[in-house]
Amino acid sequence: MSYPNNNIFDKIITKSSKMLEIFQYIESIAKTGKPVLITGETGVGKELIVEAIHGASGLTGRFLMVNAAGLDDNMFSDTLFGHYKGAYTGADSEKKGLLERAEGGTLVLDEIGDLSLTSQVKLLRLVQYGEYMPLGSNSSRIANVRILAVTNKDLWKLQRSGAFREDLNFRLRSHHINVPPLRERLEDIPLLFDFFLDKAAQALHKPLPSVPKELIALLKTFPFPGNVREFQDMVFDAVSRQSDDKLSIEVFRSYFRRPQRDKFSEHDALNPDQGNKVVFSLELPTIKEVTSLLIVEALKRANNNQTTAAKLLGISQQALNKRLTQKNSKSSGL
Repeated sequence: MSYPNNNIFDKIITKSSKMLEIFQYIESIAKTGKPVLITGETGVGKELIVEAIHGASGLTGRFLMVNAAGLDDNMFSDTLFGHYKGAYTGADSEKKGLLERAEGGTLVLDEIGDLSLTSQVKLLRLVQYGEYMPLGSNSSRIANVRILAVTNKDLWKLQRSGAFREDLNFRLRSHHINVPPLRERLEDIPLLFDFFLDKAAQALHKPLPSVPKELIALLKTFPFPGNVREFQDMVFDAVSRQSDDKLSIEVFRSYFRRPQRDKFSEHDALNPDQGNKVVFSLELPTIKEVTSLLIVEALKRANNNQTTAAKLLGISQQALNKRLTQKNSKSSGL
């Protein structure tokens, strides 16, 4: 897949085919003017995606962003629509809302899943008809902005619970981009690591350290619940704690030992006592079979790096090597 022929995606460090597909999709929808819903877990880089959409759109107006989670209904109306003098107590002068200030540009509504139902009604009218009414006004105005909505929440789930309007959900996703988590973009880890390492060394005024050869393989086994943002923080922390010319792998292993936020499947959520790491079939496997499967899976996740695989299994490299030798001897009939 070819990389788009412009520099609007330069801030996004990737060679993932999933991300390159998103880039092509952005270029195809950039000039439609329709709302775009950008979803994805915390830390995946949704803010870079909205910047890229604005850059590809060719719009000459301003690029403004507001956090919907921090706005009650009155603040939402005042922030987006503005008000006339005397619209309410304390409104001593006219105030332009973000819609007017972003005229001919892009308005990003971050954390859209936290917007109140009352505010959702007003947003629906804006998205559906392009109309809004400043506080204290008796007539509506026509907005000339591109609406981008961002959330890390499942709007379908919120809709089913009654916390999000069905009609607004459909209107906002005229176009939809779901940014994949870092664990689904493992090919990006070496690129991101080099980028963050160089950035951290410069920011902290330290020489670029040498890197343990098994580190990248180790990093590819980490789930990164905080995604790219967590990865950057992890590298910055390691560089800040660097005491010689070599990056300590123990700093990264300490992250691996921290309790991770459990992500249960729908089945696990309905059956919390069954939220185990292993799901057994009706016929139990033998200990030898389980051990063999664990070794194969650990080596797969560690990209065949025995040192990393041994760490994942909680045994020494010598113990792993011994088990592999025994396994190979049995399979060859010796």
